Formats: sequence, C-alpha cells, structure tokens
Amino acid sequence: MSMKPIQEGVTRRDVLKVAGLTSLGAALYASGLEKFLPRTLTVEASDQEPFYGTYQAGILTPPQNHVQVVAFDIKTDRRDELVDLLKRWTRLCARLAAGLPYGDSESRYVPPEDTGEADGLSAGHLTFTFGCGPSLFDGRFGIRHKRPDALKPLPTFDLDRLDEKWSGGDLVVQVCGDDAQVVFHAIRNLVRVGRGTVAMRWSQAGFQRSKAADASGGTPRNLFGFKDGTGNPDVSKKQVRKDSLFCQWQDGTPWLTNGSFLVVRRIQMHLEVWDRTILKEQERTFGRERASGAPLGSTDEFASVTPAKRQARGEAALPVDSHTAVAHGDGKTAILRRSYSYQDGIDEKTGALDAGLLFLSYQRSPKQFIEIQRRLAAQDRLNEYITHRGSAIFACFGGISKGGYIGDALFA
Repeated sequence: MSMKPIQEGVTRRDVLKVAGLTSLGAALYASGLEKFLPRTLTVEASDQEPFYGTYQAGILTPPQNHVQVVAFDIKTDRRDELVDLLKRWTRLCARLAAGLPYGDSESRYVPPEDTGEADGLSAGHLTFTFGCGPSLFDGRFGIRHKRPDALKPLPTFDLDRLDEKWSGGDLVVQVCGDDAQVVFHAIRNLVRVGRGTVAMRWSQAGFQRSKAADASGGTPRNLFGFKDGTGNPDVSKKQVRKDSLFCQWQDGTPWLTNGSFLVVRRIQMHLEVWDRTILKEQERTFGRERASGAPLGSTDEFASVTPAKRQARGEAALPVDSHTAVAHGDGKTAILRRSYSYQDGIDEKTGALDAGLLFLSYQRSPKQFIEIQRRLAAQDRLNEYITHRGSAIFACFGGISKGGYIGDALFA
C-alpha cells in the first residue's frame, strides 16, 4: 500500500479525518496535542492520485469508473479575475484529490465552504484535467499571440450532425473518479467557486464497467458490447509518450510543454438498429470477435492488425472497411483513447434511448485525430450505426507544480 504526504496547511479537522477518530485521534483531540503533529502528515492513501506532477492527472491515470466533462464560457474580460479563479480552483482540486474538504469553516452563521455531500467518503482516485479552447485566445486576456497554431476548431467531417449545445468552450475540466458522488461533489464545487467568473456551457457524464465488477481490469466494453481501447499505444514507454501524447518545447508553444490536445466527441449510438443486426455482421463491422476482442482472423485480443490476411476462400479475414482496419490504417498514427459510455434518457424526437460514446482522446497534435477521423468518416462501416452530435478541442496544460496554479505557464 502506497504512502503519500498530505500537503501543507493541514487543519485540526484534517487531522481528525486522517486519524479517523480512532482512539489515537480521540486522544489527540482531547489533549490538544494534535497541534504538535508534523505539517506533512503521512497517511494511507492508496485511493489518491497526485494532483501535482510533470503531467496533469487523468491522462496517464488508469481510467476510473466515472467521468464528467464540463466546458465553461468565461464571463469576465479581466485577466486578473480569471487568474484568481484558476488559483482558487487549484487549491480546491488539490484538497479534494487528497480526500479533504474544500474548507474548514464550521460556523452555523455563514454558508459552509464545502457543500458536504462527500464528507466521510474517500478520494476514490479523483483526478482533474484542465484545458483551454481556441476561443480563450480571442483577445480578452492579452494572450492571443500565445495560441498554438494547431489549436483551432476541428473540421466538420462527413456525416457529422453536430449540435452547438455539445460543442466548444473557453475552458474544460475532465473530472474522473471511482465514485459518482465524489465526482459530482467535485464538479459542483468547481462550479460554485467559479460562479460569476465562468458559466457552464455543456456538461456530459460518462461511465464504464466498475473495477468491482471486473477485478481483472480487462478492456472495457462499449454499449455495442465490443471492447473499446484495445489498440491504445503503450504509454508506459517514454518514447511513445513523447512521440504521440505530450507536447514538447520544440513544438513552438513553450507554455504547452508536457501538455496534450484533448478531443471530445459525443457520439450517439443507434442501439435499436444495432440490436437487430446479426452477430456475424456486428463482428465484421467492428473487425473483431465480440467475445474475445481479437481481430478477425486471430485469437488474441492484442494480436497485430493485418487487414491483408486472407481466409480460405480468398476474402480478407479482417474486412478493409471494418472499424478496426480503417482506424488502424498503416499503423503509424496513434492516439490515446480514454472514452466512456453515456446515457441521457430518451431521444425526444425518436423515443429511442439517447445513449452512446463519450469519445475522449489525447494526442500530441490534433493532426493525429483528424487523420484517423477523416478515414473513418469516409470508409467505416460502423457509420451506419452512429451519429456524431458534439465536437470540441482543447489544449490541456502541462503538469501543475506545488506553489503554482492551473495554466500558470500560459499567463506568466
């Protein structure tokens, strides 16, 4: 079990929370000796993810059970007000990621600093990942000259049916965690602290199979029943992270070093149509066996994708227009997919389930996603069963250092 230090600024309430009101904690409280404890208390923290580091958490972090992505519009044109909010958000996120409440006020005569619905709950591997959209560089904050050339709205792809209410945004935060209430608490308090400076533009929650339901940690399945994420690059390798995932200072945007571009796509899945499709056709559409996740013509989920492999009658074992074959292409372009499923009730127009894929991908350059998506839009036989409804792109900041704040390199 890992041991992690709690940040400086620990309060009396934090000491008791860490001690869990055990006999030791109660004794310390009664005697007043807790004030003599070191300011860097070491506690069991196996369910905590570090907020500070070289990269923002929530990118390389193993996917948690729940996600909520929120895009914000900024309601002020004052740079100092925006920077102040980012500093307050930094303090909030650091505390919540450590399993601590936002504030320590317990007066009954003022609104509590923390909304309280996560009291007594663990951190649940809570992570925050912040980024900014192209519209942040419109001249309001004196940073127009710092906009990366690659940070511009994504092109409209063939068959897109985008809805403005699921697109764009000045700022974004991806909040992930293993408990839905902990994630909601984080979003609620971010919105509360930002009230008057920012307003929510859109918000989308997502889920995947829980760790409790699949202790093996296998590849999660999407709502079509197929494994999703098998072809992700091996980001444990430093060179892969450098080449495919994180921006480098040589890219020409120093403030974005160790950051990454996030693409968000809200993809509606037409489940009723899919459910009437025979399994053989479903597998040829994906290019994989549903049960094992293996590419057609193979038996191993992680087998190499070889569209040219032939069956006895000469046809390709893996159809060239299958989702796997088209997405793979020549295998030279890789992105890190971190997608979740979503379910938003009923489609008012059709009466069908409004459900699908909250597609999230990280890449060093948007060109990586654009290249793959252009192929998919033109050739993927899965297009018969899906519709892209939302689209947004953000430049996610590099990691946050202790003493710094979210996006500080951009506003330096």
